[in-house]
Amino acid sequence: MQNPPGPPSGPPPGPPPGPQSNPQATTSSGMDKKTAATLSYLLWWITGVIFLFVGKDDPDVKFHAAQSIIFFGAITVLRIIFGIVGAFTLAGVMFFLSSVLLLIGIIYWIIALYKSWTGNGARFELPLVGGVITPYAEQIAGAVK
Repeated sequence: MQNPPGPPSGPPPGPPPGPQSNPQATTSSGMDKKTAATLSYLLWWITGVIFLFVGKDDPDVKFHAAQSIIFFGAITVLRIIFGIVGAFTLAGVMFFLSSVLLLIGIIYWIIALYKSWTGNGARFELPLVGGVITPYAEQIAGAVK
């Protein structure tokens, strides 16, 4: 006698039993922490300002945003000052310093994007300057409610 046609016996098909991966925590914007932290650095201080308020419910995203504002904002301000001073005196020296500062900013930008993405949005200090920037970033991130 043959078995009647129908569904196969045994457990239903589906994902294998065992620990399932936990979905990442999301920010108030509905974005996961890794994406929000990485986007905080994408357009330097501009996206830092945006994500300081968009990610206000996640302290790590606020920290990344504040760190972006402080570091990349300082680079932008210094480059503007070098441009103004260079317009009146020492144009060649100021152009060189501004170019070096831009190169440093690009290197730190790549580091920040990489570390925020691979670290899944966890906090990190920027190399060499993190000790100076971190207390201010903590203060700014803590001030936004």
